[in-house]
Amino acid sequence: MDATDEQLVADYRSGSSDAFETLYERYVRRLYDFVYFKTHHRETAEDIVSQTFLQAFQNLGTFDSDRGVFSAWIHRIARNLTFDHFRAMKLSVPIDDAWDIPSNADVARDADATLKVEKVRAYLQTLSPDQREIILLRLWQDLPFKEIAAITGKSEAACKMAYKRGTERLRDELLIAFLLLFLS
Repeated sequence: MDATDEQLVADYRSGSSDAFETLYERYVRRLYDFVYFKTHHRETAEDIVSQTFLQAFQNLGTFDSDRGVFSAWIHRIARNLTFDHFRAMKLSVPIDDAWDIPSNADVARDADATLKVEKVRAYLQTLSPDQREIILLRLWQDLPFKEIAAITGKSEAACKMAYKRGTERLRDELLIAFLLLFLS
């Protein structure tokens, strides 16, 4: 039986370096996907995820399971580092995420960018940054709304409403695209 995140944190605090390695293996891909969908750049996502685990490693002693779950805590670190990355670039556009950045240069350069990502990106771009983030956390990360609320700093009800409105909008966009495909 797999140990829970909280058990692994306790094991790490007791001196087990394997416990942190297990947490790393459990979250590295999820965090990479989360950051990549915000930055659209492979190397940047890799750097931010590395920084996330470094900060988690350095601050694991401050993690308090009474205040939230580990997955929300580590996602919050990744989210904050992503915001810091965009702030450091001194962008003149909102830094909620890279969806609002006008250039597609990073996506075009990435060898792992696929047509599928471009199609998803086109539909997700019709949403607000908050809706995008909540939908990505819910669908791609399979996180419960309680954890999404902890990551985004919003109430659980606000996250549910943003998710509902966002998915309704996506459904409408997809229906229109589907109809246009058959009418043309």
